[in-house]
Amino acid sequence: MGYFKHESAYVDDNCEIGEGTKIWHFSHIMSYCQIGENCNIGQNVVVSPKVILGKNVKIQNNVSVYTGVTCEDDVFLGPSVVFTNIINPRSQVDRKHKFKATLLKRGCSVGANATIICGNQIGEYAMIGAGSIVTKNVLPFALVMGNPAKQTGWVSRNGHRLYFDDDGFAICHETKEQYVLTNGVVTRE
Repeated sequence: MGYFKHESAYVDDNCEIGEGTKIWHFSHIMSYCQIGENCNIGQNVVVSPKVILGKNVKIQNNVSVYTGVTCEDDVFLGPSVVFTNIINPRSQVDRKHKFKATLLKRGCSVGANATIICGNQIGEYAMIGAGSIVTKNVLPFALVMGNPAKQTGWVSRNGHRLYFDDDGFAICHETKEQYVLTNGVVTRE
């Protein structure tokens, strides 16, 4: 076993867990999950069957990652993030065959207590503000916040606010990487 599991955590059969991953207190990894290398699964986290987590995914305490969610490499989920996987849940109606997929692209971050409604995609390196309710797709490098979440700006790969000049160029003050805004889409140069 090339990963760490706290004695109070449960890992069901038929899971693939990458080397260097840490699973902390009272967490439950359910059957057929795929978890990449060097992930950190915080306290009281549930990872439901067939969830896919890439490498270096960080999940803070009290998050339930439901079936249908895929997190690519380097995704960050803040404390108490909420996912859904059914648009119209009813206790008396079995809709397990109608789970809607949710995709979190590489490097995006979801702030504490945010809710991600199923069927949406969070773009690469996007940042979701704490407490936001995401009801639609989020563009790469977008900064969104509120209920419902609305785009309020752009961020760099390192999570710093980007300010574009009249020619559509911005520089991350930490990394000095240059970004280009063309037709409402941000790319790195």
